[in-house]
Amino acid sequence: MKRIPLAEAKDTLSAVIREAQAEEVVITRHGRPAAVVIGFRDEGDWLEYRLLHDAEFLTTIAQARADIRAGKFARIEDLPG
Repeated sequence: MKRIPLAEAKDTLSAVIREAQAEEVVITRHGRPAAVVIGFRDEGDWLEYRLLHDAEFLTTIAQARADIRAGKFARIEDLPG
């Protein structure tokens, strides 16, 4: 993870974004972490990030897993078809 000061990030934003596609870039203010720039290689990376940070989606997944553990599911082979 690369760390750069805020003043440098402001002056070289395009380069920071390019670097963030390879690794997270921590932007510091007065030597302390202030922000993280995360780059995406493609739309798939962007979609994955959004899903992994969407509370409603994560709640739905957790409920589905709980239902499966409780036996509340139907196998696809058992569906009419």
